[in-house]
Amino acid sequence: MNVVDSSGWLEFFADGPNADGFAVPLADKASLVVPSITIYEVFKVVCRQRGEDAALQAAALMQQGRVVELSSSLAMVAAKTSLDLALPMADSIILATARLHHGVLWTQDEHFNGLSGVQYFLKRQRE
Repeated sequence: MNVVDSSGWLEFFADGPNADGFAVPLADKASLVVPSITIYEVFKVVCRQRGEDAALQAAALMQQGRVVELSSSLAMVAAKTSLDLALPMADSIILATARLHHGVLWTQDEHFNGLSGVQYFLKRQRE
C-alpha cells in the first residue's frame, strides 16, 4: 500500500521537480490509500491558488484511491504517534494511516525524513 502526503499530491499537481517520484505511487490506484485529511489540505491549497473548480478536480482524482476517514481509533493512534515523534496533527494522522495499512508514506515533508516506512524526497526548487 502507498500513502502520498499532501506535499506529494501538491508537488504532483503543480508538476514540480519531484512530481515524477510521486507519479509512481499515484499511478497504482489499487494500492493507493488516501487519508481524508490530505484531501482537506490539498483542496484548501489548490482552491486558494487556482480556484474551486481546480480544487474539485484534484479532490476527485484523490478519491480514486481508497479514502480512509479519521475514526476514533485512528485518532488515538495518531495522537500517540504525534507524542512519540513530535509531529504536527495532520502529519501524525497521515503517518498513522500509512502504518495501519502497512504502507509506504511518500513525502517531501522534512518532518518525515529518516522515519521507517517513509520514502522521502528532498524538496527541490524549480530551476
